[in-house]
Amino acid sequence: MSENKGFQLGTIGALSLSVVSSVSIVICNKALISTLGFTFATTLTSWHLLVTFCSLHVALCMKLFEHKPFDARAVMGFGILNGISIGLLNLSLGFNSVGFYQMTKLAIIPCTVLLETLFFRKLFSRSVQFSLIILLIGVGIATVTDLQLNVLGSVLSLLAVLTTCVAQIMTNTIQKKFKVSSTQLLYQSCPYQAITLFVTGPFLDGMLTNKNVFAFKYTPQVLFFIVLSCLISVSVNFSTFLVIGKTSPVTYQVLGHLKTCLVLAFGYVLLHDPFSWRNILGILIAVVGMVLYSYYCTVETQQKANEASAQLTQPKESETDPLIGVENGSAILSDGVVTKGPVWNSNKDLHA
Repeated sequence: MSENKGFQLGTIGALSLSVVSSVSIVICNKALISTLGFTFATTLTSWHLLVTFCSLHVALCMKLFEHKPFDARAVMGFGILNGISIGLLNLSLGFNSVGFYQMTKLAIIPCTVLLETLFFRKLFSRSVQFSLIILLIGVGIATVTDLQLNVLGSVLSLLAVLTTCVAQIMTNTIQKKFKVSSTQLLYQSCPYQAITLFVTGPFLDGMLTNKNVFAFKYTPQVLFFIVLSCLISVSVNFSTFLVIGKTSPVTYQVLGHLKTCLVLAFGYVLLHDPFSWRNILGILIAVVGMVLYSYYCTVETQQKANEASAQLTQPKESETDPLIGVENGSAILSDGVVTKGPVWNSNKDLHA
């Protein structure tokens, strides 16, 4: 039971860290992009990953975590795929309207559910499916405005959804398969992600903004926000791997929509962004969906834990010796009491 409580506290801490760091970096980047005119998102992301890798390397030298090498090809493929997914999401935003981009992000949850059902035989209860539908409706009402379609933008959005889903599923699968922590996986995959975006970033940003990142005027204020954004990104990247490893890709996407709602709220309060009753209604519906999702996941997890405990306490045939009972004239009743082994929660992962 103590191990189960510790796992739950660790999961809550990971979720909280992810929300706080992600909302903080969105507000920081919004000031950097909208106010100061630094619109090179992909290049900025490559700097985030480079700083994250350097920070983890320092932590490794301080022996704050243990380096655990594993399948190099899996790490390389995973890192490059993550980098490609980030680039495609930025391209999707550049070639589509904001409304269609939000629809792209909404499509990640059902796509992840479909992929996990088809390839991993993972079952999602009707209650969980119902809560996800409510969540998507709420986020759609709050964020989706216009839907302007174009062929190139639609293709980019489709590729962005697929690569993002696969990358997040791989994050969860690799940690379990190779028994590595989120820190160990992030440390080994960061260089490949950073190099992918560092090489392609200036080209993609130039294509989207018609500006050269190297010709930009870097004032002290711009440099301050870039450094601040990079420092916050360390927490964002770490918490992303931590949340997916402890929960599931679907739970991480649900958390992502919570961040979207919080960003809208903070933008209205701190930055005085335009806000309407439609935004408020959508956020309230989304929050209801998140609460229901969390409740159903908790109930199902507890049920699985109880079932696992019950199986551990059931007497096995090999634990009783009927011959002794017969010889003693008391049949099996005299040996019917089986000493129970220690009971623990073997379900160490929150399933969506």
